Amino acid sequence: MGSEWTLAEKPTIECLQGMGYRFVPSSDHHALRDGENHTLFRPILIDAIRRINGVAEADARAAYVELLAKDDNEEWLGILRGNYSRTVQGKATKQTLRVIDFQNPANNVFTVTNQLYVKAEKSRIPDVVIHVNGIPVVVIELKSPLNGKDKSGEAFDQIRQYERDIPRLFFANAFNIVSDGTNCLYGATGSPSKFYGAWGDPFPRAADEFTDELSKGLWSLLEPARLLDLIAHFVVFETARSGKVKKICRYQQFRAVNKIVTRIIEGKHRRGLIWHTQGSGKSLTMVFAALKLKTHLTLNHPALTNPNIMVLTDRIDLDDQISRTFQACGLPNPQRAESVADLRSVIGKGVNGLTVLSTIFKFAGSKQAIADSASWIVMVDECHRTQEKDLGAFLRATMPDARFFGFTGTPVKKDDKDTYANFGVEGEGYLDKYGIDDAVADGATVPIHYTGRKTDWHIDEAKIDILFDNWFADLPDDKMALLKKRGVTIADLVKHPKRIPLIAYDIWTHFKAYALPDGLKAQIVAFDREAVILYKQAMDAVIAEDLVKQGVPEAEAQAQAAAMSACVYSKSQEDDKPSEDPQVDAVRAELRRHYLDYDAEKDAKEAFDKRGQAPHFLIVCDKLLTGFDAPAECVMYLDKPLKEHTLLQAIARANRVADGKRNGLIVDYIGVSRNLDDALSSYRADDVKNAMRDLDDLRSQLRAAHAAVMKLAKGVKRGTGNLKAEYDALVKALNTEDYWFEFRTKAREFIGLYQALSPDTSVLEFTADLKWVANFLQYGTQVFEKKEAFDQREYSRKIRDMLAEHLDATGLSVTVKLRHITDPDFWTDFDPEGKDEDDLKTAAIRKTTELRKVTYEKVADNPHQYGKFSDRLKELLRKMDDAQLSWAEKLKAAEELAKDIQAEEMAHEGTGLSQAAFGILAVLKAFDAQGDANAVEILAKDIEALYTDDASAPSLWQEKPELRKTLRQKVRQMAHGLGFADMIALSEQVEEFALKYLEKD
Repeated sequence: MGSEWTLAEKPTIECLQGMGYRFVPSSDHHALRDGENHTLFRPILIDAIRRINGVAEADARAAYVELLAKDDNEEWLGILRGNYSRTVQGKATKQTLRVIDFQNPANNVFTVTNQLYVKAEKSRIPDVVIHVNGIPVVVIELKSPLNGKDKSGEAFDQIRQYERDIPRLFFANAFNIVSDGTNCLYGATGSPSKFYGAWGDPFPRAADEFTDELSKGLWSLLEPARLLDLIAHFVVFETARSGKVKKICRYQQFRAVNKIVTRIIEGKHRRGLIWHTQGSGKSLTMVFAALKLKTHLTLNHPALTNPNIMVLTDRIDLDDQISRTFQACGLPNPQRAESVADLRSVIGKGVNGLTVLSTIFKFAGSKQAIADSASWIVMVDECHRTQEKDLGAFLRATMPDARFFGFTGTPVKKDDKDTYANFGVEGEGYLDKYGIDDAVADGATVPIHYTGRKTDWHIDEAKIDILFDNWFADLPDDKMALLKKRGVTIADLVKHPKRIPLIAYDIWTHFKAYALPDGLKAQIVAFDREAVILYKQAMDAVIAEDLVKQGVPEAEAQAQAAAMSACVYSKSQEDDKPSEDPQVDAVRAELRRHYLDYDAEKDAKEAFDKRGQAPHFLIVCDKLLTGFDAPAECVMYLDKPLKEHTLLQAIARANRVADGKRNGLIVDYIGVSRNLDDALSSYRADDVKNAMRDLDDLRSQLRAAHAAVMKLAKGVKRGTGNLKAEYDALVKALNTEDYWFEFRTKAREFIGLYQALSPDTSVLEFTADLKWVANFLQYGTQVFEKKEAFDQREYSRKIRDMLAEHLDATGLSVTVKLRHITDPDFWTDFDPEGKDEDDLKTAAIRKTTELRKVTYEKVADNPHQYGKFSDRLKELLRKMDDAQLSWAEKLKAAEELAKDIQAEEMAHEGTGLSQAAFGILAVLKAFDAQGDANAVEILAKDIEALYTDDASAPSLWQEKPELRKTLRQKVRQMAHGLGFADMIALSEQVEEFALKYLEKD
C-alpha cells in the first residue's frame, strides 16, 4: 500500500481500534449495504434499533426503511438525538425510537472503515468513515506528510467534493476531520476550510498524556463517550441571512460547558466565572450550556431535572443579539422578558423548565425573593458590568439561592473585587479562561495591530491648554476669551475645524489602499454625535472630490460618496428642538437627517458586512462598539479617547475571521496608543499584553520572514533579466520536495505579512523580492507537484494585480500559463524540434500539469466515460519522477495521454450517437445491462431526446423539482426490461449527466 496508508490511514484506524472501535474491512461493505449508493450499514442499524428500544425485528426493519429516505442533515441531527417516532406492533400510538443510547456508550456499536466506495454520478471513495450503530456520522480525509507538509488544502477540497458528489454520505454527518497523519483539524458539515480548527485542549486529560497530535485530536473528538456528547449537545443549526448554518463547538466551549455542568452536579459551589475573549463564540457557549443543561442526553442526575435557565445582559443590543442567537439555534422555547412586570410574572410562577432571556435592568428595585430560586441557573453576560450600582444586589435579593455563572469577553480588572466575589470561587479566579492569545493562536480571531497617524493632531489631556493655545491661535481674542472662560474641553480640540477634514483625507487615502481593493470595511469612531456628523460631511467631501478627479460627473460623485458611509448613533430629545445658535441648529438638522431608525440601522449593518457593497464605513460614537459582529470589518479609525473594557470591546470589532483578512488594524488619531499601558493599567499585564500589538512588531516579523525565505534562495542570482533562468536555478538549489515545501511555507508567511502591512511604507524595500518569490510559487508548484498553484486566490486584490503585471513584464506569464486541451496552442509544446533539454523539461512539466487538471475535470464530469484515465495520469506522474527517462521521453508520454483523452472526446463520431447520447451510454453501461447492446444504444438516444424535446423537458426544466421527478420516472420506464442493476440510481445518475450537458435557459 502507499504512503498515505502507512503514515495516515493505518495509524488513524489503529488509534480508533484502541478506543474500542470495530474495524470494518472493505470486503464487508457489500453485505452491510443495500447497494453501493447506500451508506447506512443495514444489519448494524436494525439490530441497534431493536436492542435499544426493545422492539420487534420487523419494526426495526420498517424504521430502517423509513430512515433510508431521510435526506436532511438538520432532521438527521434530531433523529440522532432521539426525535424520531413511528408506529410499532402492539402500540396504538407512535413510539419514540432511539438510534443511539447516549447514557450507555457500551450499548452502541462504534465502527471505523476505510475506502468506502459510494456510487453516484461522480462516485467517490473517502479515506475513513465513522459509523455509530450503522449511521455514518464522521468522514475523515487523510493526506500523507510525504506529499507535503501542508496538505490541508487538498484534503479540504476532497471533503467539499464528497459533500457535493456523494451527498448521501453526509445526510446524517455530524462533522468532518482532515489530517496529514500528524495534525488533526475538524469542522461541521458544509463548513468552509477557514472554520476548521484543531482541538487544542483534551480536557480533562492533559496534552502530555498523548504521544502525538493525531492521537490527541482523535481521542478528543472520537473517544466514544465524547463523540456522543458532541452529537448530543454541541452541534447547532443557526439561522443566518444566507440560510441555515451548521456549527460545532470549539474545545474551549466544550470545556467550559462541561465544567459548568460538573459544578452543578457536584453541588459544592454555586457559581463560576468564565472569561472567553471577544470573537471566540461566547454567546454560542451559553447556547451549548443551555442545550446540555436542558437535554442532558448523556447524563441522568437529579440536579439536572428540568432546571430553569436565565440569561442576563446589561444592554438592549446585547439582549437582542443573545435572543437572536438562542432563537436562531433552535433552543427549546426561549422566552424574552419584555418588561419588569413580565419578568416578575414569568419567574414567579413556580414553573420548571423555563428558559428566560432578560436585561439586568428589569430587576431594578426588586427585593422580594421568588419561592423556587434554587431551581434557577443564571448565566450573566458581561458580568463585570452587572455589579455596578445596586443591580447585582437586586438580582441576588430576588434569586438568593440560584446558581450564578458569569461570562465576560474582557478580562476582569485586578481590583474588581465584586465580580470575583459574586461569580468566582475563592482562590479559583476563572472557572474557565480562553484569553486573547489563545483565540489568536487557534485562529478563532485575528490579531489586532495598531498604528498612530497624524500624530501632530493627537490630544494629550495633560496638555490641553497648551494645545488649545496652539491650535486656536488664529481665533479672534473675544472668542478665545469666551472659550477659556467656559473651560476648554477635549471636545473643543477634537472638533477643531481644520482637524477633522485633514483626518478624513488621511482615512480615505489609507482605506483606498488598505481595505477597499478587497471589499473590506471600516468603522470611524468619533468623539460624540456632533463629531459623527462632522466626519460624515468631511468624508463625503473628500470622497466626492477624489471621484471627480477620476472623471466621475460631480452630481454622481456626490451621490456615490454619500452612499459610502452611514452614521449610527442614538437619538436625543434635543435633536428636534430649534436653537438660536445657527451652528447648533445646523448640527441638529444633520442629526435628524442622518439618523437611522431600528429597521434602517439593521439594513445598514447587514449591508456593511457584505464585501464590496456600500456602505464601506460606519461612523459611530457609542453604538456598535460592543456586541456588533461584522467579519468584513478590518480597520477601525479611532478618534475617541477610550480605555479599559470600552477600549478592549471596541477594538474587538475588527478581530473576526474573514477570507483574506490576516489581522485587524486600529488606526489611532487621538493618541490612545501612545499611552496604551495607562489605558489598560486596570488589568493584569498577562491578560492584555497582546490585546493590541504595535505595527512595529509586524514590521519586525516581515523583516525576519523575508530573511528566512531569501536564505533558501542564497546563491541564486536575481535581476539578470532572465526570470525563467533564475527560477530554474532556484529549482536546482532547492532540489528536493522537502526543501520546496519548506520554501513554500516560508514564502507564504512572507507574503502574508507583506499583505498585512501594505500600504505601510515599510513594505516598499521588499516589493521586488515579493514579486520574485510569489511568482516562483506558481512556477515551483508546477515543477515539484505537477499541479496548478492556487496561492494567488488567497492574496489581496492589490497583490494579485501587482504579480500579474510582473509576470507579463518579464514574459514568464507564457511559461506558467496553463492551457486547456481544447486550446489550439495546447499541442505546440509537443513538437520537439528546436527544443534543447531545458525547453523539453519545461514543456513536459507544463503538459503534465495541464493534463492533471484536464483529467480531473473530465473524470469529475463523466466518471463512467473518463474514469479509466485516472490510472493513466498516475502512471504519467510516476514517469515524470523517473530519472532513467529523458525529458523527450517524458514529453512523449504526456502527448500519448493527451491524444487518448482527445480521442475519447471524439469517440462518439462514427457511432451514430451524438456526444451527449454517447455520454449517456457510458452511464448506462456502468449499470451492467443484461439486454442487447443495440437496445442500450437506442435507449441512450431516447433518453437524450427525452431531455432535449421541449414537450417533455421545456425551458428551465432543471429548476422544476416535480418535472425532474417525472423525467426520472420516464427514464426508469424506458429502461425497464433491459436488466439494469439499480434503476433508481441509474435514473439519478442520468439526471446528473443531463444537468451538466442538457440544461435549458
